[in-house]
Amino acid sequence: MTPPRPPYAIGIDTRATTLREADHLLQALAAELALPEDVFGCTHLVRDGRPRVVLSLAADAEPVLRTAQDRLTPQGYDVLDGAPDAVGRAVLFPGAAGLTGALTLAELLARTAIDEVTVLGTPDAPSPDTLLVTREHVRPQWRDGRLVLTAMPAAGGTLVPFEDPDPTPCCADH
Repeated sequence: MTPPRPPYAIGIDTRATTLREADHLLQALAAELALPEDVFGCTHLVRDGRPRVVLSLAADAEPVLRTAQDRLTPQGYDVLDGAPDAVGRAVLFPGAAGLTGALTLAELLARTAIDEVTVLGTPDAPSPDTLLVTREHVRPQWRDGRLVLTAMPAAGGTLVPFEDPDPTPCCADH
């Protein structure tokens, strides 16, 4: 059982307009700020007249986020208390750095903050011994306070995360 979502969060409004851009920015900021591994970093799609991707950082220790806020504000980022919504897409989370190659769902759940894995198009929970091929791109989402990874069936009875690390842009072939 993993701990609940950390109680302290900040939102970081950036100029990012794509998830890929926001992912890279979030990872760069985490490195620059030397954030501990127990910090959650999420992306949030915002459509309020200026569509964009807002970042959030959440932690158990408020001082970690206050330090981040103090360092990000002078760089021109709008930093606000709280996440923009409760359904962020996690890029940074405890155990995320070790998600490479393939591992069983039991290993995934034991090593990370992910609470549950669901399989697209199936009502039943997958077997804990099912192999997940990470493709080095695992992006669970918050649902009702739980971090849930949506996966889809792949070759050889394995699963892969639903989100493709290299999606084909719409209309790429015409």
